[in-house]
Amino acid sequence: MKILFTIAHYFKPQVGAKYGSQGKSTVTQRVHALRAAISSLHQLYGSAQAVLRISDHQALPANDSLGAKIDVVVCTVGEDHLLGQIGLPVHSLLQRRTQAQPLLLGYECHAVLREAMGHYDYYCFLEDDLVLHDPLFFAKLRWFNQKTSDDNLLQPNRFEVSAMTAVNKVYIDGDIPPAATARFQNPMEQPVLNASVMGASMQFQRALNPHSGCFFLNQAQLERWVGQPYFLDRKADFVGPLESAASLGIMRTFRLYKAAPRNAAFLEIQHAGTAFLSLLGSTIRLSPELMARLPESATTSPTHSEKAG
Repeated sequence: MKILFTIAHYFKPQVGAKYGSQGKSTVTQRVHALRAAISSLHQLYGSAQAVLRISDHQALPANDSLGAKIDVVVCTVGEDHLLGQIGLPVHSLLQRRTQAQPLLLGYECHAVLREAMGHYDYYCFLEDDLVLHDPLFFAKLRWFNQKTSDDNLLQPNRFEVSAMTAVNKVYIDGDIPPAATARFQNPMEQPVLNASVMGASMQFQRALNPHSGCFFLNQAQLERWVGQPYFLDRKADFVGPLESAASLGIMRTFRLYKAAPRNAAFLEIQHAGTAFLSLLGSTIRLSPELMARLPESATTSPTHSEKAG
């Protein structure tokens, strides 16, 4: 299998920053996120994986059935990037320098995907603060489309984690009002799909919030999208230009699904940091159902280091 990953990467601090790329996150945070985003792709899906055979002191190939040849292209604008600070080997990525408006950089990734059409099995786009952890990610995508149709696109649920908060993990792209996407999709068309996976019941729902900050298309899906008149139109009609680059085109082309909340972890991707998780208990209130699941002292108990002190 061959996989092409494209990443839109930009960093330039600005007053009143809305996004991490504009300085809402620190340089250290962005460097760590970008390094993790790129290195995880090679560690999970690259072919340079091994198992140690202790009996004769050899390292042998591992995960032949899951490994792939992968290429990572990072699209940048001018010198407003952190590639010189991530400390990864040169072969880890190819930099694509562009003259794009920073918030439209994702569309330059679309252009890279179109140029490569016909040479890969999967064509992928990610924002630069997303980290994959699932070695079976592409096996799950392939299974989903074999069971349903290439007209359907399964999107991962983005999540954030922390060991220092009452809620340890939160999925950050919950439902938004249907009116926000009514011009682009009809979520009542085949709203739910059910399937059994290794004896477990799984449910997939049309995504009222289509945004995941990424997408992963097979060859047939990329061909279908590229053939649409709106491909690469650089529109910003869904929330803003950043969100539109990640979600608008695919929302207009496919029926988008995500794993339902009850089995959200079936397909997921980590959003670096805790920007959304930190809103819990303040901007975002905890429901009674969630509160009932938390340890009684979760919000008040000291850490082990505080106890030891």
